[in-house]
Amino acid sequence: MQVDDGVIDADEALREFDALARSAGAGIVAQQTGRRRKPDPRTYLGAGKVDELRELMQTHGADLVLINHALSPVQERNLEHALQCRVLDRTGLILDIFAQRARSHEGKLQVELAQLRHLASRLVRGWSHLERQKGGIGLRGPGETQLELDRRMLGTRIRQLEKRLGRVRQQRDQGRKARRRRDLPAVSLVGYTNAGKSTLFNRVAESGVYVADQLFATLDTTLRRIELAGGEAAVIADTVGFIRDLPPQLVAAFRSTLEEVVEAELLVHVIDAADPGREDNASEVDSVLDALGADEVPQLRVYNKIDARGLSPRIDRDDEGYPVAVWLSAASGAGMDLFQQAIAERVSAEQSRGVIELSPAEGRLRARFYELGDVTEECFTDRGTIQLTVSLPTRALARLYRHEGLTAELIPITGANLPVGAVAH
Repeated sequence: MQVDDGVIDADEALREFDALARSAGAGIVAQQTGRRRKPDPRTYLGAGKVDELRELMQTHGADLVLINHALSPVQERNLEHALQCRVLDRTGLILDIFAQRARSHEGKLQVELAQLRHLASRLVRGWSHLERQKGGIGLRGPGETQLELDRRMLGTRIRQLEKRLGRVRQQRDQGRKARRRRDLPAVSLVGYTNAGKSTLFNRVAESGVYVADQLFATLDTTLRRIELAGGEAAVIADTVGFIRDLPPQLVAAFRSTLEEVVEAELLVHVIDAADPGREDNASEVDSVLDALGADEVPQLRVYNKIDARGLSPRIDRDDEGYPVAVWLSAASGAGMDLFQQAIAERVSAEQSRGVIELSPAEGRLRARFYELGDVTEECFTDRGTIQLTVSLPTRALARLYRHEGLTAELIPITGANLPVGAVAH
């Protein structure tokens, strides 16, 4: 069921929802659309559409109704009562797909946490056959006690999952610090679901991540070391795909995984070049990145599936000559040499290498350099200052200048650029 509210393209939204339903394993027997300026507070659809939907269900013998909108608990219950069948909204459908696709221990924990947070808002009258909350003679009973017990059990399990995911987050932080010590820049693949991220990842990393022509084919973040043009190396991460109206429970639950995006030196934004709505999808991805705090991470756009449009591989550059977009086909391999070249150029440009001098009182900044980058040499000068030879992401260095009181000049080494905000002596 798709309601046209005049805000988004209803036909495109219905096609995407159809793909979501099929990805979950549902057999579609009928589709219905409607038009409303604002949702009905009781059923979202309105009484007339509910009657039409009931007749459609009876005609086709359907036992499940999928609504391509986020329903409130009250709306979901009222629809189930009116239609006498199970009703699943967009959030519930995406959660179900994630539950099917999670393979790693961390992924399963994240999906369970998202499901429990979603379920917690739908516990009201979950034991309606026991509740006696209206008061009066003969109307008192164990219903409220059971609801409170359910809520308490859910709350306990949610806290357990948050604690376990906190330990996973610490392990990820340690892994990132180890990669920084080895001077390995991190590159993360992001993009709308089914844009071809995993196919591109398999091609560039010679990996075997599961690939299928379906939404959310892979959920678990995978990291691989890759060799770049010029002999440099990097760590590339394949992350979960984004989608329009991604449930906030999922964003919160997958935050530890998505930190690979926030902490990356470069984001490779994979876009389906053959999709007519590619720019709208790209805007949705950028919106999620903004919500995650990754809007400052440098981005390289990759337009994938150019073979479907009969285009040739190429690199688009800005006025300064930096690569900003690569057109390629991950399936056929066309343009992969250009992709690796662009990654090498951008990663090199996003790294600052040089010598910096700190006073003895700046021990906190010294510790931050060890945490953020690779300190290859440390020595004391005759003036009693500390001299560090460092290599770290330019973005991280710029943050030290802006937010942590760093004023000393970084003296560049072979190609490293003095970051904006540095104070020259």
